[in-house]
Formats: sequence, C-alpha cells, structure tokens
Amino acid sequence: MRTEPTWRIPVGLLGLLLALAIYGIVLARYLPGLIGNWPTLAQTVVYVFFGLVWLLPLGRFLKWMETGSFRR
Repeated sequence: MRTEPTWRIPVGLLGLLLALAIYGIVLARYLPGLIGNWPTLAQTVVYVFFGLVWLLPLGRFLKWMETGSFRR
C-alpha cells in the first residue's frame, strides 16, 4: 500500500476529465449529423454504446495512476 501521494493521480484525473470532455464534444458535434434521421430506438442504442465504450481503456488507465505501469 502506498503511503505517499504521487503526481500520477492528479495528472491522471485531469487527463481523464480532459479526454472525456473532448470525447463528449466530438460525439455531440458529429454523431447527431450521422444518426439524426434514424429511429429513436436505434439512436438510443448508438448513444448507449458510445456512452459505455470509454470504459474499455479505463482499467489500464487507473492501474497506471496507481502503479505507474499500464501492464501490472
């Protein structure tokens, strides 16, 4: 267990917030133009998919914040 704070946690948190903001802005800017005419249920599926896809790299990113390594 770590007893001293590291620089990776605040930098990682700020990086995560910045990345999520950019991801959200890009989706909000381009996705409605691509799927705006689709049925509501199909749009819902696409938005749920993109709302969950950002979670895929989150585990490795959180490991890096804690350990300094992306692998273990």
